[in-house]
Amino acid sequence: MEKFLFEELARHAPAHVLDGVRRLRDEAEARIGRLERRVEEVAAMQAPATIPPAMSLPVALPPPPCKGMAMAVEVPPPTKGMAMAVEVAPPAKGMGMPMDFELPCEEESKGGGLVGSGVKVGKERVKEMVMSSGGGWEVVGICGMGGSGKTTLAMEIYKDQKIQGYFNNRVFFETVSQSANLETIKMKLWEQISSNIVLGAYNQIPEWQLKLGPRDRGPVLVILDDVWSLSQLEELVFKFPGCKTLVVSRLKFPTLVTRTYEMKLLGEEEALSVFCSAAFGQESVPQTADKKLVKQVAAECRGLPLALKVIGASLRDQPPMIWLSAKNRLSRGESISDSHETKLLERMAASVECLSGKVRECFLDLGCFPEDKKIPLDVLINIWMEIHDLDKPDAFAILMELSNKNLLTLVNDAQNKAGDLYSNYHDYSVTQHDVLRDLALHMSGRDSLNKRRRLVMPRREESLPRDWQRNKDLPFEAQIVSIHTGEMKESDWFQMSFPKAEVLILNFASSVYYLPSFIATMQNLKALVLINYGTTSAALDNLSAFTTLSDLRSLWLEKITLPPLPKSTIPLKNLRKISLVLCELNNSLRGSTMDLSMTFPRLSNLTIDHCVDLKELPPSVCEISSLESISLSNCHDLTELPYELGKLHCLSILRVYACPALWKLPPSVCSLKRLKYLDISQCINLTDLPEELGHLTNLEKIDMRECSRLRSLPRSSSSLKSLGHVVCDEETAMLWREAEQVIPDLRVQVAEECYNLDWLVD
Repeated sequence: MEKFLFEELARHAPAHVLDGVRRLRDEAEARIGRLERRVEEVAAMQAPATIPPAMSLPVALPPPPCKGMAMAVEVPPPTKGMAMAVEVAPPAKGMGMPMDFELPCEEESKGGGLVGSGVKVGKERVKEMVMSSGGGWEVVGICGMGGSGKTTLAMEIYKDQKIQGYFNNRVFFETVSQSANLETIKMKLWEQISSNIVLGAYNQIPEWQLKLGPRDRGPVLVILDDVWSLSQLEELVFKFPGCKTLVVSRLKFPTLVTRTYEMKLLGEEEALSVFCSAAFGQESVPQTADKKLVKQVAAECRGLPLALKVIGASLRDQPPMIWLSAKNRLSRGESISDSHETKLLERMAASVECLSGKVRECFLDLGCFPEDKKIPLDVLINIWMEIHDLDKPDAFAILMELSNKNLLTLVNDAQNKAGDLYSNYHDYSVTQHDVLRDLALHMSGRDSLNKRRRLVMPRREESLPRDWQRNKDLPFEAQIVSIHTGEMKESDWFQMSFPKAEVLILNFASSVYYLPSFIATMQNLKALVLINYGTTSAALDNLSAFTTLSDLRSLWLEKITLPPLPKSTIPLKNLRKISLVLCELNNSLRGSTMDLSMTFPRLSNLTIDHCVDLKELPPSVCEISSLESISLSNCHDLTELPYELGKLHCLSILRVYACPALWKLPPSVCSLKRLKYLDISQCINLTDLPEELGHLTNLEKIDMRECSRLRSLPRSSSSLKSLGHVVCDEETAMLWREAEQVIPDLRVQVAEECYNLDWLVD
């Protein structure tokens, strides 16, 4: 059933239904997660009972990545009734039902669930509040300062089996944040609660439904995390009988919340355990460490879980003098309490100040992205490479250092998979705790506004900040400019000067967006990022603003409607990288008379992802002789590649995955003498490979999993002497047996099918 659903969606899913499918997916994932936990409980209760040969119990494996779908297993086919020991390789991209439920918890993902008896007492008290009987609606709360473990506690409540049983598995979790679209969140929650798509006028929930509640009577628990204002809470509280809301916030809302549990800071023993886990990888002080000094540093964290993890991780493997220096810096601060969050930031800043120069600057760059949003790894790495003069391996090493120090969280198992030689970074993302984002903004904001290296709007606003307007007569020296708004018209902008800006990030949520005219004056701009967080693609006005940017090197467009390309335009002679994600192309490329090789004479990397109306690449793409990498993914209408593809003599990476309408590769592919990596996975209608495939003498890796209609390999495939790694399904692996005999060091990796819809996650 799951495979059928995947294939039908892959063939027919249009862009305008993706958001609706995402909402349905959330509900389905939750139900599946609950069922899996029930199955695991039953299995545990029945152990060590024997399992009949014809029966199998589900095994909970690590969750597949956002765009991933397969757990690769390198084993020979098992005999009937024989148990197997398998080596699980990194999951691949794709679709299918998740094998385990991935919870949206930032604090928990930092490593550390609930610890100590004190926190367990807090969990029991919140459970009592939540499960207290009452026929009406009620709002209860968890309150505490940033980094105190509120989200972790809320997620423990969400996962608790007694809670799920009490509410008949009708428990829903939603992160709100400062820049939330409340109407979208409310609609999503109502659809989950009522199990129905909202069909009212203008997608509004009918008022009578809100008062009466869903048809399926019974208790409901809605957990709202990261709520920042009373107005947000009032908008999202459902007031029908039996609905209980658990609000998680740094603030108290006494006019609406009847009972509140206030987070307690960790006691001395619990705090030391958390600190040692981060600093030493164990829950106690090692015998080789200075126990007194360790306790002094841990004590300066004042029992705050996030501070313990971040500061502890920053001191891992450091000599005693560094520990002493950290203790002295921390001891200069004041006691941490609800009214001293600035002092908390100063304490945590001490661990960041210890980082080397470029690592510290890369951490501060994270504050330039919107709160509670996944940061595309491809965007982040590219920005670091441009403004810090890093190459790709060094940028990835910094990413791993920040992750190891608990200063960011890698999503989709990026730590294990994004480091692959041919990994496509746009499949992965990172997140950051909101307190750590506050820390980055706090440290970046120490200089005066016009002198700051990063000019950032901390949260989404309807217009540009007033202090920017007051200071517009002087040039801004920012290297990175990040703007986060709703719809912007020409009159909403005012002229500003950014003579040193190298990165411009425009985040917005609207169907129409006017590009600021000052872009044309940013002559040092190297990276332009436009991300639309609205529900529909956005039409851009004033596109000519960036066509004169001679130094622009990379362009990222997400959820944008591209206009038809003009016949001629000023060449972007230094543009190296173009990424189009969730864009509506509207035939802007098809039939275009623009000479792309003249417009983008040095383009080396072209990525098109989830552009479902892309039917074909224009032949002029094949005239861009500088292209080294082409990645086409989840383009469901793409039927064929240009016949002239073989002209791209510099091409070393060709990815064409999850393109179900593609039925063949052009024979000219075999002329790509420098091609090292070919990815055709999930091209379910691909029937054969070109006969001259063996001419790809430099080909090192092929990913061809889920090419179910491939029944044979070209005879020339045994001539692929450089081929070292093939990833495929079990049936296809049999086709490679003969080639394995003649190709030295060839490893054929069998991928286990695991269908899910994680590719629909934002």
